[in-house]
Amino acid sequence: MSFEILVNSGVQETRVALVENGAAQEVHLQRASRHGLTGNFYMGRVQRVLPGMQAAFVEIGLARTAFLHIADMVHPVRDASGEPLPLPSITQKLHEGQSILVQVLKDPLGTKGARLTTLLSVPSRYLVLLPCEPTVGVSTRIEDEPSRARMKAMLETLRAEHAPDCGLIARTAAETVTPAALATDLQFLVRLWRAISQQAKSAAPGTLVHGDLPLSMRILRDLLGTEVERVRIDSAEECRRVKQFAQVFVPDAADRIEWYQGAAPIFDLYGVEDDINRALSRKVELKSGGHLVIDQTEAMTTVDVNTGGFLGTRNLEETVLKTNLEASQAIARQLRLRNLGGIIIVDFIDMASDDHRAQVLRSLERALLQDSARTQVYPFSPLGLIEMTRKRSRESLGHILCEPCETCNGRGQVKSVETVCHEVVREVQRAARQFEADAFLVLAAPEVGQRLQDEPALGLPDLESQLRRPIRVHPDSDYQREAFDVIPQ
Repeated sequence: MSFEILVNSGVQETRVALVENGAAQEVHLQRASRHGLTGNFYMGRVQRVLPGMQAAFVEIGLARTAFLHIADMVHPVRDASGEPLPLPSITQKLHEGQSILVQVLKDPLGTKGARLTTLLSVPSRYLVLLPCEPTVGVSTRIEDEPSRARMKAMLETLRAEHAPDCGLIARTAAETVTPAALATDLQFLVRLWRAISQQAKSAAPGTLVHGDLPLSMRILRDLLGTEVERVRIDSAEECRRVKQFAQVFVPDAADRIEWYQGAAPIFDLYGVEDDINRALSRKVELKSGGHLVIDQTEAMTTVDVNTGGFLGTRNLEETVLKTNLEASQAIARQLRLRNLGGIIIVDFIDMASDDHRAQVLRSLERALLQDSARTQVYPFSPLGLIEMTRKRSRESLGHILCEPCETCNGRGQVKSVETVCHEVVREVQRAARQFEADAFLVLAAPEVGQRLQDEPALGLPDLESQLRRPIRVHPDSDYQREAFDVIPQ
């Protein structure tokens, strides 16, 4: 497989696309007016402690107070039988007015404030330093047991030598590097943590202590692996800065970074711009003729698979299996491309065969292996649904690029013209009972006004006769469909 990273550096916006075999798999955005907060350190002040919720609201200088739960403050402890012990009360850890160093786990999403943790972590290319947890761990993506054991032993040695009071996690990229490279990485992390700790001592509550890297550099740290052939950047200045960063922190990748000077915009390569626009649509077409319908709600994301125009060549079961297998690949890609997280419910087309269901489940799990976000997929439920979760730390692509429709207020639909016409008639009746007027003027959207004038069946002429007062209708293009005014005259 061939991987490329494309970086579009604008004046106020940076966009990054991870391209696999000519198709965009992930898109990341950072705007000057809307920086991501995940990973940032803040000196917070506890505003309110909620013992019933085992949580607290913490002021960190944002528009909305952030949320801190006890589970993000202490590690779970188990008894001798392996059963989890109850978490301590939040009141034992926090009190109102207390200053506390916190890290952002999740960006503010919708009406929710940022999610915080006091279990701090400082990532680099190969390692994650855990200042509050003196243990070692290895990325779950490193599955080979001898490799995991080797890396744990190496981490224990490094920790004892350079950071005895801290913990370490080896990232996936650390599997093939030398002990010397890991030692250099750890030394950098220790210096960085000391700088953060020192700055935190003098930081005022509600202020930023340490911000994460800019997007173009963060992508190199998190996504650049040996399989990435090259990184193309369309800005000479940004390319120079990223190369300087790579020479210090990712020296083996510096030669793969190049300045893109093509005539076409960089995101027009491989159709990335088109992929972004399609990712804002509910409907995703499949090559077979089937399609997906993706709906993102506050509680969860639902994905419905339909055969559409695909009829197959042999029988219905074969058609359903082929569509579901293709859909499983498309779903994995769309989750990454749209950055959808939280609870996800997939309604595949019903399959009678247990073997077919197992094939589709395996196909989905394999497709999700390339996803850098942690996912958990559960078997088919009794209702034939796949339930899964995907770690959510930043806003989805749709939430960043779009806002609720001014006409429907985010409902996704508007009232029909006929429905609004009947509302107008009822409002005239209401006004007639409230006001002693000689006439009534109706101001409405053009399509509503025209319908009221052209269709007596809607009841406006009958209402005039009943009230014995004229009703004039004035279509006004300044009015949206659901808006209207009834003015007594």
